[in-house]
Amino acid sequence: MSADPGVIGTNDDASSCKRFAVDKGYWSDPYISLFMQKLPSRKAPEISRGYYARVTSIQIIIEKFLQMTQNNCQIVSFGAGFDTLYWRLFDKGLTPKKFVEVDFEQVTTRKCHFIKSKKQLLDALTCEETDIMISKNELHSAKYHLVCANIANTAQLESKLTASGIDRSLPTLFLSECVLVYVDVEGSNKLLKWISDNFPTALFLNYEQINMTDAFGQVMIENLKARDCVLSGAAACANVNTQMDRFLNNGWSGADCLDMSTVYKCLPQSDLQRIERIEMLDERELLDQLLYHYCLAWAYKDTADLGLHTISIS
Repeated sequence: MSADPGVIGTNDDASSCKRFAVDKGYWSDPYISLFMQKLPSRKAPEISRGYYARVTSIQIIIEKFLQMTQNNCQIVSFGAGFDTLYWRLFDKGLTPKKFVEVDFEQVTTRKCHFIKSKKQLLDALTCEETDIMISKNELHSAKYHLVCANIANTAQLESKLTASGIDRSLPTLFLSECVLVYVDVEGSNKLLKWISDNFPTALFLNYEQINMTDAFGQVMIENLKARDCVLSGAAACANVNTQMDRFLNNGWSGADCLDMSTVYKCLPQSDLQRIERIEMLDERELLDQLLYHYCLAWAYKDTADLGLHTISIS
């Protein structure tokens, strides 16, 4: 996985879409505007609903994991970009013992700058017992850590996680949103195998493309390629089975995967009714197509017998 400008640029694209949706009222996030300060251009309602489903479903599963572990756990977020999850969990009193974000240096440098310059962000990291250590491109605090690494380089990743104080014996949730798809299948398999070999109790939550072999999926691939975003790992995104097999073939005990069209229908109905009143859709079919071509997959190893196999979106 190389630090191609096109891949790095997807962070700004996603952050802009999230900022627009938050400004419209799809969900609450007082922190996204601190990272994405420029007012975003208008986004289609289908895009905002898709991001709503993404953010909401991921939050549901993460909070279930935190509840199961009573926050005595860790979260490692790959390709975190300008994600605000740590601060949103902090506001709810749901921070784990360690929260580590990993991304390319070009991204972590910018995120460090924003955190250093925004009191609202920095205050959530402050702890009387531990000083905050901030360099140009990395940050270490009592619970939150921001490090630069290429996740395809497991030796480098291991070094950065160790420096962040990750405890392999603790239940650990690994989060990846549209990240593994940019890693060739051999590289992502190596990463998933390394995690399963080293973390006896773990949950991996993966949001990314799926059903990429049909006509709509091929158009998505070509559009991204035109923006210098080559989906090197698209072979694992063929369907639900290939998404689950990537885990089951690399030491994970169990896996599940739902396309986002299914996930969308499982979200709290009262809130769905609320967000569907924000903007009218020109075509429901386009939303259905978009949702059908993204998925939420999760896999587990549960040596601690926490009941991770029971985690679901509903």
